[in-house]
Formats: sequence, structure tokens, C-alpha cells
Amino acid sequence: MTIRDASAEWQGTLKEGSGRLRLGSGVFEGAYSFPSRFENGPGTNPEELIAAAHAGCFSMALSAILGREGHVPASIRTIAKVHLGATTAGPTITRIELETEASVAGLAAGDFERLAQSAKATCLVSRALTGVAAITLKANLIDH
Repeated sequence: MTIRDASAEWQGTLKEGSGRLRLGSGVFEGAYSFPSRFENGPGTNPEELIAAAHAGCFSMALSAILGREGHVPASIRTIAKVHLGATTAGPTITRIELETEASVAGLAAGDFERLAQSAKATCLVSRALTGVAAITLKANLIDH
């Protein structure tokens, strides 16, 4: 199997410092800081990258599951919202909300819900985060 990598560089103190995150593939590099992570400052943060990874993984898993059932999706759009909360251990990812909508001809809404739930359970990122954070899913079939 493959190995993926990314790197982070940080300078300075936690609250006044800043850093850069880079994907090993080179397709993304972005600034991050205390304000971009724990407030609403400019830049990215690790949790936003987890959200992107989860949305991408889920969408691909759903496409694969739909395909195995004989349904080719015209489109799948997924948003992942990673929630940070305060716990006794400190800031913690407490939950992830997945919201997906797909256009799939000839598929009943109930079947779509079942297949989307299966994708949530089998997506690699969901499996990695199960037990770490509560993961919820809202699935909407459009243009069916």
C-alpha cells in the first residue's frame, strides 16, 4: 500500500508564532497560526485538513459502494464539519458532521441512505476516527 506524507514547520510561541503546512504531493501549502486554529483568523489548520480528507474519502467510498450496486453517480458533494470542543484533556475534536448530496438516477431515497451509511462506516478516514469523535451523516439524494 502507499504512504502519504505532509509536513509542518512552526516558528515562535504557541499564541504569537506561525507556521506552514505542506502536502507531500506539493498541491497545497498554507499558513496556520493560533488564530487560524482556535479563533477565526486567516489561514488553515489541522482540523480543516482533516475535514477535507474526510469529505474526499467519504465521497470516493460512496461512489465505490454505489458502483458495486450498479449505480453510477452523476455527482457527489460532501461537506465535513470538524468540531473542536474543550475537554479535561484540552482542546479535542469532539464530533464530525458529514453532509452529502448526490445525484444518482434510478435509486430510491431509502436505498441511498443505506448506502451512504455504509460508506460512512467503511471510509478509511471514518474508520481511523471512529472512537475518537462522534461521526454523524446527513444524506440527501437529488435529481433522482
